[in-house]
Amino acid sequence: MSHHKVILLLGSNIGDPKKNLEEALHKIKEGGNEILKISEFLTSEPVEFVSSNIFCNIASIIFTHLSPIQLLDFVKSIEVEMGRVNDSRASGGYTDRLIDIDIIKYDELKFTSERLEIPHQKHLFEREFSRILLKDFI
Repeated sequence: MSHHKVILLLGSNIGDPKKNLEEALHKIKEGGNEILKISEFLTSEPVEFVSSNIFCNIASIIFTHLSPIQLLDFVKSIEVEMGRVNDSRASGGYTDRLIDIDIIKYDELKFTSERLEIPHQKHLFEREFSRILLKDFI
């Protein structure tokens, strides 16, 4: 079984954001993935929408045996299990969220589908908080 090196970015701005991120990382590990590295927590203002709730974000490098689409389905299932009701793709815009897990890189794969873009261009090149979190990971 091959292992793939993946960079994830997690964010939360509802409830106890730091606890939400820790719970999501625990669920990622429980799913048979190995967590290799975790960044420091970073707080940031919401991006591309207005909210008074500050985000807590973290980056993580994992090893996974899942394919990109299997991994996407897995992290989306964690979001739903933790109580996220609105996915930004489904709702057409960004809102406050209990947990958000994005796949930033998957090995050196370049992949685009209706549901997934790898590498995640916005996080790599457009969002300041992402660049800060990912500076030691890329």
